[in-house]
Amino acid sequence: MPEPALNLRYRKILLKVSGEVLMGESKFGIDPKTLEAVAEDIAEVVRHGVELCLVIGGGNIFRGVSLAGKGIERASADYMGMLATVMNALALQGALEKIGVFTRVQSAIPMDAVCEPYIRRRAIRHLEKGRVVIFAAGLGAPFFTTDTPAALRAAEMGCDALFKGTSVDGVYTADPKKDPSAERYESLSYQEVLAKDLRVMDASAISLMRDNQIPIVVFSIRERGNFLKVLKGEGVYTTIA
Repeated sequence: MPEPALNLRYRKILLKVSGEVLMGESKFGIDPKTLEAVAEDIAEVVRHGVELCLVIGGGNIFRGVSLAGKGIERASADYMGMLATVMNALALQGALEKIGVFTRVQSAIPMDAVCEPYIRRRAIRHLEKGRVVIFAAGLGAPFFTTDTPAALRAAEMGCDALFKGTSVDGVYTADPKKDPSAERYESLSYQEVLAKDLRVMDASAISLMRDNQIPIVVFSIRERGNFLKVLKGEGVYTTIA
């Protein structure tokens, strides 16, 4: 039985998780404890009756852009990166179903043996039934990061907000890991993000969210329980709207 969805700011959201988050303290791959912690946070939100879909990056396994600069053709490198997102999606699906959360993985590149193809109406129906839908393989086309597919899927699903779970607790004036004097923004407009070139997400993703009036919430998903806190309007985060 879902818990009451009281005092929550949004009822239908898309969560964008970077592949690097799943590495934990490792330098590569998927850290089982981190994967389990992310799954627990997602389950906690779903139990409050929130309709949730996800897009996961693949940078912990394969980063197309960086390898394209080392001799692999860009389109091929990007397709390899898309396959990495499918691997992450299947890993998270397993972690979620292990703790009783029903899921579906939908891939923009058809691979019927392991997941469903992306079909918008079917995805919406899954959400209505309380399943978590994990969108994999980006848009199925090269030359896009996972930011643009996340924004597009959020718009297609009619989400109230796009949550970006990172290893940093919001948007800063500079990289807080490199510049100790960097200050965190409480809120920003879409135009400010583009004008200041803050690189929260790709410019195309920001523009798509602006055109559809879908707020972006940037928070740290590394802190256990933070996802639900931010959904309640508590904790530390930055809102772009």
